[in-house]
Amino acid sequence: MSGAGGGIVQFDNVGLRYGSDREVLSDVSFTLYPGSFYFLTGASGAGKTSLLRLLYLAQRPSRGMISMFGQDVITLPRARLPGFRRRIGTVFQDFRLVQHLSAFDNVALPLRISGMSEDAIRKPVSDMLEWVGLDHRAEARPETLSGGEQQRVAIARAVIARPEVLVADEPTGNVDPDMALKLLRLFDSLNRLGTTVVVATHDVHLLRKVPDSLIMRLDKGRLSDPTGALKYPPRRGGPNT
Repeated sequence: MSGAGGGIVQFDNVGLRYGSDREVLSDVSFTLYPGSFYFLTGASGAGKTSLLRLLYLAQRPSRGMISMFGQDVITLPRARLPGFRRRIGTVFQDFRLVQHLSAFDNVALPLRISGMSEDAIRKPVSDMLEWVGLDHRAEARPETLSGGEQQRVAIARAVIARPEVLVADEPTGNVDPDMALKLLRLFDSLNRLGTTVVVATHDVHLLRKVPDSLIMRLDKGRLSDPTGALKYPPRRGGPNT
C-alpha cells in the first residue's frame, strides 16, 4: 500500500535533535516513490546517517510527520514496528552481523524470521552468497572474515528477502572498485524488481552508475534537490510509469 500521492515513504517538515543539542535535521520533506532509486549525498556530519535511522525506524523524529506504506509510523504502536521493519532491508556501516552465526546463517536470518522452511532457504541463500563471491565462505563466522567480506554478507542479508525498501549506509565503503560496481548492480537489479532503494554515499563516482537514479543532498541537516527527486515522480517505478 502506498502513501499519499503514490509515495511509499513521506516526510513532512521533519526535524531531529538529540537531547538539547541543535537539530541535526531541519524541515526535511520528501516523497520516495515505489520502485525508485535514490542516492543520498552530503559531507561528513551533514545528517545522512540520522536520516537513514528515521527511514529504517530506529529513531523517531523530534517533530514533523513520517508515513510509510500508507501509515503514520510516528504514532504506530511499538508492537507493530517489527512487522514494518521486516519490509525494510538495511545495510549498516558497522555491518551488525550476528557473531555466533556463519555467513550462511546470517544471510538466511530474514528468511527464517519470515517463516520460510529450511528446504526453501538453502538455494536462495547459496545463490546469493555465490553472487557476492562468498560461496566458499558460507560456513565462516564474521570474526574470520575481512571487512569487505563482512560488508558483502551484510548486503546479502539485507536483500535476500526482496524488501519493499532498501536503505544502505555507505555500502561500498569496504570493498574494491570492481566489487563496489557489482554490489551497485545488485541494488539496481533489486530496484528493477520493485524495491525502493536509498543509498547514502560520499563517492561521487557511484552517482553516475545507475541510470535514472535521483540525488538527494543534505547540507547541515537541510535537504536540497539537485535532480528534482523531491518534486516529481521519477521516470523509473513512480506512479507515472
